[in-house]
Amino acid sequence: MLKSFVSSTQAPLLEQIKETIKQKSVELLHLQFVDIEGILKHVTVTVEQLDDVVAGKIMFDGSSIKGFSPINRSDLYLVPDLNTFAVLPWTVEEGYAEARFLCSVANPDGTPFEGDPRNVLKKTVERAAEKGYAISVGPELEFFLFKADENGNPTLELHDNGGYFEPSPKDLGERVRLEIYRALKAMGFTIEASHHEVAEGQHEINFKYADALGAADNATTYKWVVKTIAGKFGLHATFMPKPVFGINGSGMHVNMSLFKDGENAFFDPNDANQLSETAYQFIAGLLHHVKHFAVVTNPLVNSYKRLVPGYEAPCYIAWSASNRSALIRIPAKRGMATRVELRCPDPSANPYLAYAIIAAAGLDGVEKGLTPPAAVDEDIFHMSEDRRAKLGIDNLPENLGAAIAAFEGGEIGRATLGEHVFNEYVAMKKDEWNSYCTAVHAWEIEQYQGKF
Repeated sequence: MLKSFVSSTQAPLLEQIKETIKQKSVELLHLQFVDIEGILKHVTVTVEQLDDVVAGKIMFDGSSIKGFSPINRSDLYLVPDLNTFAVLPWTVEEGYAEARFLCSVANPDGTPFEGDPRNVLKKTVERAAEKGYAISVGPELEFFLFKADENGNPTLELHDNGGYFEPSPKDLGERVRLEIYRALKAMGFTIEASHHEVAEGQHEINFKYADALGAADNATTYKWVVKTIAGKFGLHATFMPKPVFGINGSGMHVNMSLFKDGENAFFDPNDANQLSETAYQFIAGLLHHVKHFAVVTNPLVNSYKRLVPGYEAPCYIAWSASNRSALIRIPAKRGMATRVELRCPDPSANPYLAYAIIAAAGLDGVEKGLTPPAAVDEDIFHMSEDRRAKLGIDNLPENLGAAIAAFEGGEIGRATLGEHVFNEYVAMKKDEWNSYCTAVHAWEIEQYQGKF
């Protein structure tokens, strides 16, 4: 039997939602969720079905979603998170609007579906809570704007040739970012900064940190809104990590903190770096496990073309209190703002799985009392191979195949994602890698067809 998913404490929130629906003349509700790759999906219903929506009675075919459920156990249900309700500002017109809920996925008996990435992250949040910790996450997602053709398909032509922090007229994306900002603000985001990034056609809009689940919801929403608004300008926004050879790729730096009893558990004013023992242990956990979870934070063949020397993306496993060439750095702010920044993830990652496995790796370091190696404050990008070896600096996996092998050989993946998601994810990534390895690429034709 399906159960009611609205608690008594949420009743006032539901009343506010109903009032907003009435005031904004909302007619359609999009019930959104993500697949294992983090691709947003939705089922659309009319507002008259709101009571069934909040009761978790809207069913969909899970066998049609990659990595979800087999055809003989295909019925799954959507459970909306009332905190994610938002009217979609680009749909609002006189007497009409549309809204959305982000949803978790449930089995027919009301239990959480183990293949739902949102449920995976919830388990890590619960694990942290059992230790007395709340997880705070602030992601930074970069993207490129390409011109689209008359059919809306992306071309290979970048939207502008601006550079880092450049204003107009070089930065042709200012107007696009402004409209993205307005849409996100209307949907409840707090925007902290917006600017042109280092590479031509590359941009970044930063929004305020949140709890781990809220941050993943925000990252998912952000990617959807960026693509939607860009399309209205005749552009294609991509979160592909390395869409253009020879210039910087796009990252998703993940800033993470643990809070305990309302205080930042990473801050210690008496330490030389003003970092607590918990912070050092968390850093050690990340360094210990990063090779084993890279396939989650950097999930594409293309991801590893960003993680190469020369383009600011970290490919060496080290940490520093300030050094941006290190995999992990500690931004300058301290006190309640003390955080650990992991710099290797890219925005093609499923944020629910990525934040879950990053947090789980750090928590493992805390639970086991791990100690990190010495900080590396030298420019690692310009070190010799011998110098890196002397300092014990290892590399991230060099390609998706190596990342898959490390993932299978480690313990953190299966323990964090659960059997269902782990097995489906590995199978999916192996198919992707095999497809890439057996394809004949344009580079090969250019290099070999005439020569041989």
